[in-house]
Amino acid sequence: MPMIDVYATAGTFPDTHALARTLATTLMRIEQVPDIPMFRENTAAFVHELTDDRLSNVEGESAYVRVQVLTNAGALDREKQVAVVEQFTRIVADAAGDPSLTARTWVLLTEAVDGGWGLGGRAHTNSELVDAARAQIAQLQAGGPA
Repeated sequence: MPMIDVYATAGTFPDTHALARTLATTLMRIEQVPDIPMFRENTAAFVHELTDDRLSNVEGESAYVRVQVLTNAGALDREKQVAVVEQFTRIVADAAGDPSLTARTWVLLTEAVDGGWGLGGRAHTNSELVDAARAQIAQLQAGGPA
């Protein structure tokens, strides 16, 4: 259940909710996780809007975007890492309506250590998350509630 954080100056994105939803949906697709409530409800993006005085490069410019993607360890192999960076960079620039933003968008990929992933008040290991997903899939296939 990845978490995505986007940091940009206020006003960079006209529709922050649409950006957050697009990034979350894209990450689920790239990760190739099952389309089940467990993943749909817990893959989320947060858009943090900063005032111009909260972000700067050496030159004093603040037209940058930072996207941090936190996944469980091993969720993204090299092909998926490349896809996340490429697609998120494009999505950010499209959402801002500024193609030049691709040169000023940083995408950081971070992995939580096994057992360092909390959900529902409990730290879960990767195998526990896999077991929970399998249990939900079986329940859905049997026609039960998720």
